[in-house]
Amino acid sequence: MIPAEAVRDAAVALRGIAVRTPLQRVDALGAWLKLENLQPVGAFKLRGAYNAVRRLPEASRRRGVITYSSGNHGQAVAFAAQKFGVRAVIVMPETAPAVKVAGVKKWGGEVVFAGRTSADRHQKAEALAAAEGLAVIPPFDHPDVVAGQATVGVEIAEQLPDVETVVVPVGGGGLISGVVRGLAVAGSRATVWGVEPAGAPKLHDSLAAGHPVTLARTASIADGLITLTVGEIPFAVLAEHRERVGGVVLVEDDTIRAAVHFLHDRAGLAVEPSGAATTAAVLSGALKVRGPTVLVVSGGNVDPAMLQD
Repeated sequence: MIPAEAVRDAAVALRGIAVRTPLQRVDALGAWLKLENLQPVGAFKLRGAYNAVRRLPEASRRRGVITYSSGNHGQAVAFAAQKFGVRAVIVMPETAPAVKVAGVKKWGGEVVFAGRTSADRHQKAEALAAAEGLAVIPPFDHPDVVAGQATVGVEIAEQLPDVETVVVPVGGGGLISGVVRGLAVAGSRATVWGVEPAGAPKLHDSLAAGHPVTLARTASIADGLITLTVGEIPFAVLAEHRERVGGVVLVEDDTIRAAVHFLHDRAGLAVEPSGAATTAAVLSGALKVRGPTVLVVSGGNVDPAMLQD
């Protein structure tokens, strides 16, 4: 699905664009944190978005790009479009956090609001793309996006060669499938676990069913993890590497909120709920840490008010 050469090509292209984020040891968790919150847009999404925009045919890219996003992917697409000097339209939910709307505008993105679900904004983006000749950059269900996210896995394998377990938050599946593929390309035999909010068990239910399922509704404070389904391409990548996937654990919103405060108070990190989900899995006991373990902190675009609650 995602050739090794595509992952290596993305890694080269991202040099000087994406930060090679560090690992930070937190003894209280018995694990290292992979700090993707330190990316210029505050989230790992930069990797996949930039890779997908750069891979567009020049004539298509020149007309501009569009995406649908709860926030972080939108910021990443706006960032990438600015690098290439092209227009970016970002369709966001009416409930998008103000910090993420501001982030999109910071990078020159044009914000359009549409409904409350991923389906609402997807439909609006496709309509605008057709009407205005814009290239759609999907948030997770695209091989160039997954190849970009796979560089997270490559870096982890290089930074901690004896890593045994990598824990990844799951929205549409682009990050977890990328990490699994990246670890494989790097020759690591680490097992990967996904973490989802209890109110949005897309991958959990899909793995049980053997195919992607679409939930009727989702709800969580982790706004980046509440898509209604996982992508076909991410699911296929995970199926291809099924022996590397340990499973998916579910965490409650109260635990995610506690993890946000733990990371702020104990590790000095400002992390959004989606990025704190992996820490929540360990703090709650839903996942037992054994051997060298890395928890991916996927994003840091948190409302400052949450840190004061």
